[in-house]
Amino acid sequence: MKSVLKLELEEAKMMVEAGIQAAREANALETICIVDDGGYLIALERMNGGRITSPDMAMAKAFTASGHKRSTHLFNQPGGPATTTGEAFGIHAMLPGKFAIFVGGFPIVVNGNVIGGVGVSGGSGEQDIAVGMAALKALQNYLGNSYEVLTEPDIKK
Repeated sequence: MKSVLKLELEEAKMMVEAGIQAAREANALETICIVDDGGYLIALERMNGGRITSPDMAMAKAFTASGHKRSTHLFNQPGGPATTTGEAFGIHAMLPGKFAIFVGGFPIVVNGNVIGGVGVSGGSGEQDIAVGMAALKALQNYLGNSYEVLTEPDIKK
């Protein structure tokens, strides 16, 4: 038997707010999505003026990051598993519309366990990363020193 941490609405909303603040600072119109460890939606906000396609993409990024326990951009980096020579080439076709293999998705890792995912869509890749990192850092600040949250872009568990 294992005890598990569960992400709750209060943490998810706080992460979204931190992401929106970072997006404003980056002058980007983003959608920020937070999902639980099963990839199910907890919170999502699209900034005024954000792309209408961004909510679906943010959800797919968060789902992928949570379910595969890695940052989504790692799938397509040179030698990555979703490249044409990788062992998971074509993986995104297995779950059409739900699986993202490009920048903007990050697993939420607390005390070594994946408890959810963050998906960010609407800005450049650099902006999406900055917003995702702001959300993860806000969770670390919120939880304090009793918990360790991974707050780097290249997360693979």
